[in-house]
Amino acid sequence: MAEFYSLLCGLPDLRLDDAAGEAVSLSEVCELLDNEDLSGREAEILGLFFLYGDCRNLVVLLKDSATKLPYVGNYSREELQEMVADALEDMFEDDRRFPDFMAPFVREYVEHRNEPGYFAEDRIMVRYWGYLMKRGTGFVSKWAELNLNICNILTALICRAQGWQVQDYIYGENDVTYLILNRQSADFDLAKEIDYVPELMQIVQEADPVQKERRIDTLRWLWLENETFQEPFDIDAVYAYLLKVQMLERWTMLDPEKGREAFTGIIENLRSECKVPEEFKR
Repeated sequence: MAEFYSLLCGLPDLRLDDAAGEAVSLSEVCELLDNEDLSGREAEILGLFFLYGDCRNLVVLLKDSATKLPYVGNYSREELQEMVADALEDMFEDDRRFPDFMAPFVREYVEHRNEPGYFAEDRIMVRYWGYLMKRGTGFVSKWAELNLNICNILTALICRAQGWQVQDYIYGENDVTYLILNRQSADFDLAKEIDYVPELMQIVQEADPVQKERRIDTLRWLWLENETFQEPFDIDAVYAYLLKVQMLERWTMLDPEKGREAFTGIIENLRSECKVPEEFKR
């Protein structure tokens, strides 16, 4: 596997309290990556990162075909539009140029978009994390599972505090979802298995939604640093750097009022009684 010493040493160090505009943008890192001699597998791994932008762009496109696509991804607007058209016209064979979850998501969105409690962004991200867990490196798969676990653990803690049925809101199928659905202790017996559970139990008590999001991203940030500490110049380190830039860019677009609106949306999502795709529900 190629080393990325020159690339990563030439990029600025990143801190979670930085403004992305003062450091480096995702587009700038993409331009530098274009000059790297990537193996087929390395290009595939980085493609998994940019697939995040494709997922977000796809939801934007489905909601309003005229809106500018805000995320950096693998596919152009025209390619995504063609995939959407193919997905809706052919109910039996998906477009093989795209990940296998995208066309089914398009059909799901069209069928359920007007239902109360249907949040397209949440649904496609669960599919995206599941795809990464199957297709990524050990590091990428663990990153995807981390995000799924954080989502499920925080959701379960909020449900329990509000008296809602936990099983109605848990996605995926792994050891964490099993414990959430089968343990009655305050931490679902997860603290014995996962070292960041006590931190999540504190985060869920945070009243300020912006501070809550900041603490979740801090947890993710530290996880990235720990996972890439021993191999700071390989493809996983590049992937981690891209994730950090992505986090910083997101924070430059947020303000306290938007943070409150986002958290309100999460709560309303939890309160809504909606069906979960069977492949993601225990």
